[in-house]
Amino acid sequence: MPSTYTTQITAGPEHIDILGHVNNAVWVQWMEQVATEHWTRDAAPEHLDAYIWVVTRHEIDYRGNVKAGEAVTVRTWIPDAPRGARFDRHMLFTGVDGKVKVSAKSTWAILDRQSGRILRVPPDVAAPFLDQD
Repeated sequence: MPSTYTTQITAGPEHIDILGHVNNAVWVQWMEQVATEHWTRDAAPEHLDAYIWVVTRHEIDYRGNVKAGEAVTVRTWIPDAPRGARFDRHMLFTGVDGKVKVSAKSTWAILDRQSGRILRVPPDVAAPFLDQD
């Protein structure tokens, strides 16, 4: 089973749009926050210093609303090995009612921190995030 990261986020008044629920742009911010937390938790310290990640694509399905004061549990994982410089990260945001509020898939690319150049994901960088079977 691939490495997963799970956390909880509570919507504050600053996250709410004119319709009274979490704004679409906030979901994207939360996706980046959770991805960064997973990378920071599981990556080797030397990899944190050497590489940075950028999003190349988001696919988001909005399935329910979250209002101010409501919490969601977020689970993220990387189901497959990288393809060159890129890999896909999946996320599920689940409400306290057990229903998925948002499901998403983002494609990320790795950059060398010093040069800013894109590169193939080194196997030792990917390893902590992939299925170890």
